[in-house]
Amino acid sequence: MTGKAASPMFLLHPSRGLIDEKFSLIVQNLSQIQDITLHALIHSDDGDYWEAFGHYVSDATGFVNVANDSSLGGTYDGVEPMGLLWSMRPVPGSRIGLRLRKKEVHTPMVVHISVYRGHMSQGFREQVALASVVTERWYMAPGVRRVDITEGGVTGTLFLPPGPGPFPALLDLWGGGGGLVEYRSALLSSHGFVSLALEYMTPRTSGGTDIGFCSYLNSAAFTVLKEHPQVCGDSIAILGLSFGTSVALGMAVYSTVIQPRCLVCVSGSHVQPVKGSLSDVFGEINKNVRNTRYDEENRVIWRDLLLPIPTDPTKKVDVGQLKCPVLMIVGEDDQNWPATESAEDMKQMMEKEGNSHLLTTLSYPGAGHLIEPPYSPHIRASNFMVAGTKQKLVVLWGGETAPHGHAQEDSWKKILSFLEEHLYRSTDVTSQSNL
Repeated sequence: MTGKAASPMFLLHPSRGLIDEKFSLIVQNLSQIQDITLHALIHSDDGDYWEAFGHYVSDATGFVNVANDSSLGGTYDGVEPMGLLWSMRPVPGSRIGLRLRKKEVHTPMVVHISVYRGHMSQGFREQVALASVVTERWYMAPGVRRVDITEGGVTGTLFLPPGPGPFPALLDLWGGGGGLVEYRSALLSSHGFVSLALEYMTPRTSGGTDIGFCSYLNSAAFTVLKEHPQVCGDSIAILGLSFGTSVALGMAVYSTVIQPRCLVCVSGSHVQPVKGSLSDVFGEINKNVRNTRYDEENRVIWRDLLLPIPTDPTKKVDVGQLKCPVLMIVGEDDQNWPATESAEDMKQMMEKEGNSHLLTTLSYPGAGHLIEPPYSPHIRASNFMVAGTKQKLVVLWGGETAPHGHAQEDSWKKILSFLEEHLYRSTDVTSQSNL
């Protein structure tokens, strides 16, 4: 008489890790050549549910190994070890225009992974799973410290790696939507960098023509980093996404105070009035508001607002004067910002001035505007509130799910390598990360 067959079971490693860390996922004790669906579910900080799923067939030994086996359908196809994360989307019936962003970085992103019999695409809540497992995905490694900063006109959050330091540092600038976004800085600190997430899109900094474009950052935010006792004052970089790229480039070229060791510019442009306030910058953009386009779902396409790239030198940062290395990350399907055209114009300007050796451009076919840390869900469109006017829109960011997910993974590895090369290798400190 044979014993009862063992129940299906997950082997997941690590069950707790950084958000950018791959995991190994195996299902064992299945029947031979059995159709199954792997399903991942997240309950976001905003109270919404996100899911992803893949269709698999077990092998002759009753195993499915996500690292080696191909998904035959679902929210992703093919051999995709992390497809259950980067292909996540809001569950059916969710609110329109959602974007998955971690707000409480001191808590993990909890992912519930289940296996179901057969190839399913809906109705997961009505079915009983064969087995389930939970994994925690963290932005903050153990020992990373989070410090609120409200001094000298600066509003932001400082993240400090474990240990006495001193460490290289970054000023972390997000885009035109404003607000204080912390999760990228938390992750950078988990990799051994002090990182200051700065809230700079405020009425004080964007509303007045009497405020120089970089003066607030010059006199305060960069100084907070430079003078911190755990920071190597001569090893500070600036990382900008979207409009944050414009700010980073402007500071690096025109500031007499800020001398970054290197720049990382994601999905951005150098097009902006050379000597204007933030309100002047938006005013210049608004002159081309007639170039706004909409897709078939009435989602806003803004990439044409800066096109054609101006030839007038007063309307773009003189990147030919850059003195530090620059890493440009470009999504070739960016529907929000003319990142491809901007990167090409920057290259031409720098070649003319003889400093093009400082520019490295990574261009990704099929990637959109919101190039985030790896395994973050691809967001093709989402709600957006225009800073200043508070107008609410649904903006098309662009990109296709699989190539965008691959671009996020590849670019993040190269961002970390770039920062290590230009910040850490010039110091005596040793990178500290890992959970």
